[in-house]
Amino acid sequence: MSLGDDTGRTRTRLPEAGGDPYGGARRNGRSSSRSLVTVVGVVVLLIAAIAFANRGGGDSDAEEGGDSPKAAATAPTGEKPVASGFAHDRQGAESAAANYSVVLGSDGMFKKGSRHSILGAIYTPDAAEKLRPAMDEAYSANFLSKLGLDASGNPPQGSTFVSRTIPVGTRVEQYDDNSARVAVWYMGLIGMSGEKSTDPVTTTWKTWTFELQWVDGDWKISADAQKDGPAPVPGDDRAASSEEISKAVEEYGGFTYAR
Repeated sequence: MSLGDDTGRTRTRLPEAGGDPYGGARRNGRSSSRSLVTVVGVVVLLIAAIAFANRGGGDSDAEEGGDSPKAAATAPTGEKPVASGFAHDRQGAESAAANYSVVLGSDGMFKKGSRHSILGAIYTPDAAEKLRPAMDEAYSANFLSKLGLDASGNPPQGSTFVSRTIPVGTRVEQYDDNSARVAVWYMGLIGMSGEKSTDPVTTTWKTWTFELQWVDGDWKISADAQKDGPAPVPGDDRAASSEEISKAVEEYGGFTYAR
């Protein structure tokens, strides 16, 4: 099966992050946060994202003539998210799928206003219309509370909610001029970073397959599905503290594009 470009290679740009149990007991509700895909997956055609922040429109101006960018909590680097204008070819379909996985895995999905905007921007009109009420029901106040968020999707004061998707690679499973099926293998981060958090930021590995249609001059999602893995063997890295994770989330804003 063909991969990305003419060389058969897939290019990805990856943000950095990590997670661990911050000295607090992990509650049984953890399975809800780790399996957000399952909760939302039953909804209509598609599933909502598990994890990761890549909310559009971050500010990365340099400080006082220095080289380092100004830290902006969970704000992506770059001027604007890449969620439209993909090329009408195989590589364009791969780029669309990779970027859509990042957007759908962002913390923007946990707030009604930004969630509706995301759905309208990257799904076909029919799919978006069906998904909005179903997604609103899935992201209920009760579900959000299990993640430590309030009914509006906000974390407690002093805590940072982390939800990011990091594409590792893409694979074209089917392609023609009007449609494509692209699988995205990715690592997800999800959890709450904070001194009182009992739901620490952890990683998960999934494969997200998108059914894409060429609509009004761009690739749009008509349906999607996720499955677990493939997951590599965990390494021997030292788990970071809650403070380290919170600082990393603020300083490493992620990317507005994945590929």
